Amino acid sequence: MKETLLCLNFGHLLPYTMSDSNSTDFTNPSTFILLGIPGLEAAHVWISIPFCTMYIIAILGNFTILFIVKREPSLHVPMYYFLCMLAITDLVMSTTILPKMLSIFWFNSREINFIACLTQLYFSLSFPAMQSGILVAMAFDRYVAICDPLRHSTTLTNAVVAKIGLALVLRGTILILPYPFLARSWPYCRTNIIPHTYCEHIAVVKLACADIRVSSYYGLSVAFLVISLDVFFIAVSYTQILRAIFSLPTKDARLKTFGTCGSHLCVILSSYIPALFSFLTHRFGHNVALHLHVLMANVYLLLPPMLNPIIYGARTQQIRDKLLQPFTHKGT
Repeated sequence: MKETLLCLNFGHLLPYTMSDSNSTDFTNPSTFILLGIPGLEAAHVWISIPFCTMYIIAILGNFTILFIVKREPSLHVPMYYFLCMLAITDLVMSTTILPKMLSIFWFNSREINFIACLTQLYFSLSFPAMQSGILVAMAFDRYVAICDPLRHSTTLTNAVVAKIGLALVLRGTILILPYPFLARSWPYCRTNIIPHTYCEHIAVVKLACADIRVSSYYGLSVAFLVISLDVFFIAVSYTQILRAIFSLPTKDARLKTFGTCGSHLCVILSSYIPALFSFLTHRFGHNVALHLHVLMANVYLLLPPMLNPIIYGARTQQIRDKLLQPFTHKGT
């Protein structure tokens, strides 16, 4: 998902070219150099302000979701368990790239260890894959709750939810595992300079002195496998949900039932729309400046973690009530 899953794998089409004057004869470098946002180095401090703000909101919002769900027994149901899984993936996604990015922007700390770079590459790919799977699980939860409500508690038991969560973690972990191993197997030469704020997959392997088509083809296959299947299952779930909603007798009942899906639909849009823009920019925007590609790659990993807790906090009455509880008690 994202450049992370889909767009990155078209990244071999991007103009990540470096001057031949930077060429050297080293292989398997101990460190890489992250440029930040090429062409906008003078504005790094100013660019850091919105990114840092997004990260702070993401951290506070997602930890608040986790705290509220943990403290409130009435929220110990599948919907909120999946929401907690989403919050954890959001925290890891944003933390994977933001601290290093800020160290580049604020302290000009551009070096990153080779193994640390591959680790960052791995996390920036695997957790968006897990996030996409969690959105499918949340769609399934809404499908059972609306289309077969009497069996919801017996279908989605705590054990089943735990197994779904484990399966999503294993899927994201195993499918993405070849990425860093393939990247580590290539010999590197010419330069160790990465024109990016983090170790983006294709930006790294393009530095290799080898035919990287295996990495590109594998990445493309995984991207289509994960994204196409996830979008398909979400679409099937909501097709059944809409059929059940339109069969309800009154307009108020239809609106109330559909309202229970509102937060999830907004989260789906906040996750997949940036991915779509990244894909279109990378696939068709060959004349788009490199710094715009880099900015899109960062926005994709930072925007959903910031928006998701806001969406659920604003649209979910149980969470909203718990957030406002301290203030309402003071006023009484």
